[in-house]
Amino acid sequence: MRTGFRHGDRRFPFLWDSSGQPPARWHGPDDGPVQYLADTADGAWAEFLRHEEIRDPADLAGVNRRLWVVELPDDIDGAASPELDVADLVGDPLTYAACRKEARRLRRKGARALVAPSAALLTGASRGQLTEGSLREAGDRDGSVWALFGPRPALRGWAAVDGGAPTERILSLVRHFGSGASPDARRSDREER
Repeated sequence: MRTGFRHGDRRFPFLWDSSGQPPARWHGPDDGPVQYLADTADGAWAEFLRHEEIRDPADLAGVNRRLWVVELPDDIDGAASPELDVADLVGDPLTYAACRKEARRLRRKGARALVAPSAALLTGASRGQLTEGSLREAGDRDGSVWALFGPRPALRGWAAVDGGAPTERILSLVRHFGSGASPDARRSDREER
């Protein structure tokens, strides 16, 4: 079984089932529903922090979200890959028009899902942590996000966190809007140390 992660408002189900979903990177008004899932819990939390423009650790105290683990569909390995520049794939809302256009093109070609680099995580920041007497950062790994087109009533989900917030650690992993950093700036900075 392969899984994806998704944060959500505790009052609502974990997937959208109508076209009333607010527009986002891979869908515009009336294109939905589209189900967005990250490949890691850190990626799901980063999506939330980026969208809400949370940068200050003090603001984490007000976060009360549900974190879902969702079983991915059997055909997820066949998800389409968008043909866009990295700057569009991970850019701010000004790049959403290009992403939506590409998603519509892929849907017309029969795609039921797409997989793209995580826009919310810095390059290499989907690394997770290891234990060796205490917690330490694992080696760099890039994060991914799936956009599943259409309602998915058969997908199974589990609430892993019922009312929680990301750790302060996640704030340093987020590619915040307006940060001005290129997608590879963080990796290059670490390599020079």
